[in-house]
Amino acid sequence: MSAEHKLRLGVNIDHVATVRNARGGAYPDPLRAAKLAEEAGADGITAHLREDRRHISDADIDGLMEVLTVPLNFEMAATEEMQRIALRHKPHAVCLVPEKREERTTEGGLEVAREENRLAHYIAPLRAAGCRVSIFIAADRRQIEAAHRIGAEVIELHTGAYCDAHAEGDFDTRDRELAGLREMSAYAHSLGLEVHAGHGLTYDTVQPIAALPEVRELNIGHFLIGEAIFRGLQPAIAEMRRLMDEARG
Repeated sequence: MSAEHKLRLGVNIDHVATVRNARGGAYPDPLRAAKLAEEAGADGITAHLREDRRHISDADIDGLMEVLTVPLNFEMAATEEMQRIALRHKPHAVCLVPEKREERTTEGGLEVAREENRLAHYIAPLRAAGCRVSIFIAADRRQIEAAHRIGAEVIELHTGAYCDAHAEGDFDTRDRELAGLREMSAYAHSLGLEVHAGHGLTYDTVQPIAALPEVRELNIGHFLIGEAIFRGLQPAIAEMRRLMDEARG
């Protein structure tokens, strides 16, 4: 498989930090997880520094920037504090995500169309600093067009509704969600955007998304960290890599 055709896998290590923070201390170490993920075939590492620091910490980001040899995808809310942190570190990629303190995990995509002017000004210094700017959005034509207009280079399509419908056995909804992801990934690609996807993907749901030809990268975290309890982190990632490659091939 050519490098151009290969689907990249970004491993999100947030929930290694969740387990660490449940007891305090330094174990398990997200940096160790990141290095193991690299060795297992991850093409990049994703970490979300939330405003409430519920999992990844500032020190984790400092450490990841020092030790990683694959790109860091720095997920963050579009706040002044996070912009300052990103500009200090200048990670390979910055992914803007919606964030509410009361949510358990990221719910839905960023509302770009309503905040187009603010977000255009917000990402300009990030792009000037050399960061690739990605926007985490729903598979919605209006949001995709707004992301394109503000100068984002990448969009990441939210696959959560598709995965939830599959888990609930609602296959009609699952198939409608998949059709929307298929249509909007092609549309975004036609505008010149690089297309990524993620949220809630498992062994059972990854292949239809991996088969979408315009999708260049999947970001997967919670499932892999959970599966690592049973089979180990590197075997869990290797199996996801195998399923992705099989779907792509």
